Amino acid sequence: MAEHRQLHRTDNMKNRFHENGPSTSKVLTIVTLLPIGATLLFLSGLSFIGSLTALAIAAPIFLIFSPVLVPAALLIAGSVAGFLTSGAFGITGLSSLSWIANFLRGRRGFVSQKLQMKWLTPDTAANMGQKVQSGSQEGGKIRENLGKTQDGGNTSVD
Repeated sequence: MAEHRQLHRTDNMKNRFHENGPSTSKVLTIVTLLPIGATLLFLSGLSFIGSLTALAIAAPIFLIFSPVLVPAALLIAGSVAGFLTSGAFGITGLSSLSWIANFLRGRRGFVSQKLQMKWLTPDTAANMGQKVQSGSQEGGKIRENLGKTQDGGNTSVD
């Protein structure tokens, strides 16, 4: 009886493995990627060993020349930071001057339209009020000439 249970349990495990086992494409993927992964792992280990060797050789040289190298590195880093900062300030200044020039010439952008809306003249406000009143007297309907052009007295649809 115990042998029957053991045999039955083994058969069930084999059936489950075959039913739920990896597909052929998964097996081929693993077989293909395993050598590639191993090669890349070997190359990364080789480059790590090369880096450690180069550091072991260069460390005494850096230690001997550090009184010269550290100030030189700081000087170069400061110079690069200064050039980048001056360039950023220059671009900011030129773009500000360009915006001011375009504003004064009348080539107004989105920001200047907002400013213009704040500085409405009383005449403009009165004209807008008359348009609103005439629109409300016509029953609230807004007339639109979409797609129509007028040539002289003739009206044509595009």
